[in-house]
Amino acid sequence: MNLNTITEVKRPASFGDLREWRDGYSWLAGGTWLFSEPQVAVDTLIDLDSLGWTPLTVTEAGLDIAATCRIVELHDFKGPSEWHAVPLFRQCIDAFLMSFKIWNAATVGGNICMSLPAGAMISLTAALEGVCTLWAHDGEPRQVPVVDFVTGNHQNVLQKGELLRNIHLPAAALSKRSAMRQVSLTKLGRSAALIVATVRDDGSDFLLTVSAATPRPVQLRFTAYPSSDELRRALDARLAPEAYFDDVHGSAAYKRHVTHYLAEQIRAELA
Repeated sequence: MNLNTITEVKRPASFGDLREWRDGYSWLAGGTWLFSEPQVAVDTLIDLDSLGWTPLTVTEAGLDIAATCRIVELHDFKGPSEWHAVPLFRQCIDAFLMSFKIWNAATVGGNICMSLPAGAMISLTAALEGVCTLWAHDGEPRQVPVVDFVTGNHQNVLQKGELLRNIHLPAAALSKRSAMRQVSLTKLGRSAALIVATVRDDGSDFLLTVSAATPRPVQLRFTAYPSSDELRRALDARLAPEAYFDDVHGSAAYKRHVTHYLAEQIRAELA
């Protein structure tokens, strides 16, 4: 879609070049949502590609994913052999409802900042205990866990003019075993529930992440494998029936049912 309200596109060489922020500015990364509908309140785009951030950086501490990393780049990532959770990247990406054009243009950061319940990159990075680094044009950077970054349907903690710089996935989380289940009302539909669990090789630190079925990701952590009853009770204690997201992609009652069903499948698989 042509955005006929845009009068300027800024291409900064560094983040320091952005000394001001005003109404009418908008960050531009992949642009797959930005150009999908009119943006009548926007007159200036700030193109993040000009900053030249390295998409993926492997260190001893883990993996740093630039907010501008394309989905296809994350899909093709291999990673060290000891990072057993890397196959989860492709599993979550395959849960996307997108064309090949979106696949090659959409960014990890854009999906997270959209903060939709079915955001697959939210599910992935939250499940792998990701931490967002946020840059402000007039303040110090701050770090926020992905699970706390999204606060509701299309809502997050970003302040005016603040930018998601990168997401750090710790090596300890990447080294855990993982299992994922996803369900949609239609074969290629948006996720009604996307559930991920990770666990250490010795059976400790079992972490279950519920997403898509809820407005924001919800995590339950157990010191060791929970029993079926323990998992069910924990889900009921953390998520009341009305806590599930009711929309055209599934009623709250349906999403609650499939969340319990898929969580138990995952528990049994990892056990």
